[in-house]
Order: sequence, then C-alpha cells, then structure tokens
Amino acid sequence: MADQLEVPPLEPRGFAVESNGLNVIDDAERKGTPRQLFWPWFGANVSVLGLSYGAFALGFGISFWQAVVAGLVGIAFSFLLCGLVALAGKRGSAPTLVLSRAAFGVRGNKLPSLISWVLTVGWETVLTILATLATATVFERLGWGGGSVTKVVALVVVGTLIVACGVLGFDLIMRAQAVITIVTGVLTIIYIALVADQVHWSTVSALPGGSNAEVIGALVFLMTGFGLGWVNMAADYSRYLPRTASSRGVVGWTTFGASIAPVVLLIFGLLLAGSSEDLSGAIAADPIGALAEALPTWFLVPFVIVAVLGLVGGAVLDIYSSGLALLSVGLPVPRYVAAFIDGLVMIAGTIYVVFFGDEFLGQFQGFLITLGVPVAAWCGIMLADIASRRRDYAEADLYDRSGRYGDVRWLPVATVLIATAIGWGLVTNGSASWLTWQGYLLDPLGFGGKEGTWAFANLGVLFALVAGFVVQLIGGRSQVQRQEELPQRRQDVEV
Repeated sequence: MADQLEVPPLEPRGFAVESNGLNVIDDAERKGTPRQLFWPWFGANVSVLGLSYGAFALGFGISFWQAVVAGLVGIAFSFLLCGLVALAGKRGSAPTLVLSRAAFGVRGNKLPSLISWVLTVGWETVLTILATLATATVFERLGWGGGSVTKVVALVVVGTLIVACGVLGFDLIMRAQAVITIVTGVLTIIYIALVADQVHWSTVSALPGGSNAEVIGALVFLMTGFGLGWVNMAADYSRYLPRTASSRGVVGWTTFGASIAPVVLLIFGLLLAGSSEDLSGAIAADPIGALAEALPTWFLVPFVIVAVLGLVGGAVLDIYSSGLALLSVGLPVPRYVAAFIDGLVMIAGTIYVVFFGDEFLGQFQGFLITLGVPVAAWCGIMLADIASRRRDYAEADLYDRSGRYGDVRWLPVATVLIATAIGWGLVTNGSASWLTWQGYLLDPLGFGGKEGTWAFANLGVLFALVAGFVVQLIGGRSQVQRQEELPQRRQDVEV
C-alpha cells in the first residue's frame, strides 16, 4: 500500500455495455494497479448507513467502549477476509463464484452460487429500500411530500441508477465509484460537523457495559453487516488486475479502502446514538431518514444526495456481482441480462417492504445473520483453498466438469450444509417472526437456550467460518496438491 493512490482513468468505453461474464479476462484487458481497488471499496462503504450501525451495536446492551472494540475488530477482520479472497481474482482473472469451482467442483459450486445470489440480491434490495425511505422522510420534513408519490419517484430514480450501472458493467462502475467516493466523503464530513453538537459525552460514557456474550454478538453482527456481506464478490474487481500485481497491495488496498469509512462512521454513530435513546429507536424504523432529524433545513437536500449516493455505491457492486452469481448458478443469458433480471427482483422486493412491509430493523438483522452462516462457511472453505494453492488456477479446467477440479467435490458441499445446519442452531432472530425456529442447539449444547446469556451472541456465524476453514484445510489440501501436479493447460475461455 506504499504506492500512491490514483483515480481510475476516465475512458470513453466506460459507457459501453461490458461483454465479459463468467469468462477469464483476456490478458489485453488486464490493467491497473492494486491501489485502484480503493475506489470501488471505499465508494461502496462510505454510506451514512454506517452511522446507523452505532445504534444497532448499542442495541446489544453494551457500552460505548465495548462497541468501539467490537466495531474495530469486526470491521477490520471481516474486510481482511475480502482482501484475502480478492487474491484469487488476481491469480485467476475470473469472477469469485467461478474461482470457487476449484474447491467445490464445476457443478458442486452451484450451491454457494445460489447462496451468493440470494445474499447479493438481498443486500441491493436493502440498500434500495433505505434510499427510498430516506428520501421520503427528508422530503416530508421539507414539506415537499413524503407520501407514496415521493417514494415511487425515489424508487424510480434510485432503481434506474443502480440497474444502469449493473447492466453497463465494470468500467462505468469504477468511474462512478470514484465520483461517489469524493462527493459522499465531503458531504459526510459536513454532516458530522453539523450534528456534532448533538453528542453528549457524559450520557455516552455512562452507558452500562454488557456481558462477553453481548459483545461477541455485536462483533459478529458487525462482521456480517460489513465484510461478510461482501466477501462472496471480493474477486470480481481484482480479476482485471495483471497477474504481476502485488498480492500485498491487493489485500491491503481492498481492506483499507473498505474499512476506513465504516470505522469512522461507526464510532461517530455510537456517539450520536448513545446520546439519544429517541434517535436509537427511530433508527430501527428508518435507519437513514432518522439521521436527518438533527440537521438544519438548508442541508437536507445535500443529505439526501449523500445518503442516496452512498447507498447506490453499495448497491451497484451488489447488482454487478449478483448478475455474475446468477450466471454461475446456470442461467443461460448474457451478463447484462442477468443484471437486469436482478434489478427487477430488487425493485419488486423494495416495493413490498416500502409499501406493505413491517418494521425494518428486525427483518434486516434476521436476513444478515441467517445468510451470514452459510456465507461464513463458504468463506472459510474458500480461504483454506486459496491458502493451499501455490500455483495460479488452470483456467480452462474451471469450466470443464471432467477437468482437474472435477464435477462435484462432496467434502466442501457437505461442509457448507452441515456447518449451516449447526450454525443456524446457534443463532437467534427474535425480532423476525419467520426465524423463530433458529437457535435449536443453544439449549442442548448448554448455552442457556433461546433466552439465555448466549442467545444473541451469533455463535453460529463464527462456528461456520472456523469449521469451513479447518475442514477444508485438513481435508482438501491433498486434493489441491494432486490438482497442481497436473500440467497446466491454459487457453482463452468464452462463457
């Protein structure tokens, strides 16, 4: 990370529809340096939603300093996982869910591809919901509406921006994220300056401390809300880098670019939410719109801009990668068509929640933790597979069921299924009525049941991550060695 940060060049082809899908990126198209990874990752995580995570974390019943520790560890560690997975993109120049075939087999990888698709579509829908609700809340305060018409207009504008970037692809996304980074970064600093007088340190410092279980619960929730929500797409952007790019740079710039804004925003969000119980409660219903209550009227329009752009920045990466995941599941369409289909699903989900849904926070927490378990298991397996490899991927074999990576690798497939079954038994989602069945192992394993001290510690996510890594590292290492003993056959692959 010693090399100087530079803005991606503004190239005319950024407005052309990207033709690449699941294929390996041709050598002629591999470009840039690891430092350019800063822009998409920072732009995707500079959203003011990071402020709302302060209220989410304090909701676990912990003190300010406990929440700071949980945030620093949870954010930095989870995005470090993204940086490590991004290494596979540089070594294989293919999307994350194609490179995952080396561990799961060509068809066996359909399981994590499906999980990844649900997660990314879910995230892009969540971000679109937040942008729509925030716009309506601010416009209502300005006296410009705020009802159904405002929500419809906001949804159309936000949805069009997200889908357009997802359909057009990589070059436009890299350009857009650089702009989003600068605009949202500046406006977020102004927001913090304007509401700083709402912070009351005496109130914040008096917050009582929680138990170790509550701290772990907050830490895991922050992991799933930040890095674990991105880890399944981490190689989608590093795949365009030349093979000679610095591995340390790939890990460092991905981790730094993704982590720096959430850390700052979370700490200030803790100060803000810890100063006002009313604000913490309002965030549960409208995590972005509630943050506008302390603002002077003249800054409300800039606040809408920073809120929407920040959320769009995250949703753009999600829709691009969700399209790739859908292709990896087996949908026989071009990448841009898959991205458009995902956009339709995203808009349908937003319409349901905004106009017909219930309170947002409970469902959001349930979504994160539930999908966080299988994604953590996949992540552990992927990291172990990357750590075991000493050579670049054999590109042609990633698309050949009879190649070295095989058709279905039953060990990692079974590991994801078993780790998920156990992990769901070790998490609870009391606020989401459709997930009350979870936590079925907390009592048998001596954790006090669904009402006990460890009920909301989200141990299932940590278990799945560690189990996936250990099982694959021990059980899969010999398989990787046999794969790498075979002669490389490298060729251009079109999918």
